[in-house]
Amino acid sequence: MDEGLEALIQALGHRFADPALLREALTHPSVERPVRGEGRNNDRLEFLGDRVLGLVVAEYLHGRFPAADAGELARRYNALVRRESLAQVAESINLGAYLTLSKSERASGGAAKPAILADACEAVLAALYLDGGLDAVRRFVVARFAPLVEVAAAAAKDAKTALQEFAHARNLGQPDYTVVEQAGPPHEPVFRISVAVADGQAAVGQGRSKREAEQAAARALLAVLAGGDASGHG
Repeated sequence: MDEGLEALIQALGHRFADPALLREALTHPSVERPVRGEGRNNDRLEFLGDRVLGLVVAEYLHGRFPAADAGELARRYNALVRRESLAQVAESINLGAYLTLSKSERASGGAAKPAILADACEAVLAALYLDGGLDAVRRFVVARFAPLVEVAAAAAKDAKTALQEFAHARNLGQPDYTVVEQAGPPHEPVFRISVAVADGQAAVGQGRSKREAEQAAARALLAVLAGGDASGHG
């Protein structure tokens, strides 16, 4: 395996018997390869990784929340496997730095685009599965997706309540909401509200009412805080 990928291998928690699988997972479809060239892009692995992730996350949630009904499990599942969560996990292992992109895609910031990161994360999961089986995928999912579970669990809750519980558990104090802007006509106002916690992290939400904007801000800050948890573990 290339020495330049060592940090990524450590983050993945798996040493590949077939290094070509990981290189394929890191190759974006924008890269052109000659007819007789080696390797291929990651679109096939992305297809497989999406299904592998679904199985492992469903299995994980089924065991983690034995009292949850199917509806609750589905909400948590959807929050974990969505593109935003995949991109967060990709960022937590600095996946963008290892991607092989075309010159034009790299120049346009492709290594930081959430859609590209999410697709590459799925491809890497498929590579883990093909090389190390479900156990390799499970280890990675528990290490990198599990920190997002609390936010996923909050999908069925009032977002403000969920944020308050999340912040309290981490000694971040009471979330502080501030109206940033009120625009639009009186009969159809638009509110922008900021929410912050004690460590200075903040997010902004928008809505047709103060409550709606506060809920949006709380959801956004939950995502930010969960991303910090993911990048700080493992």
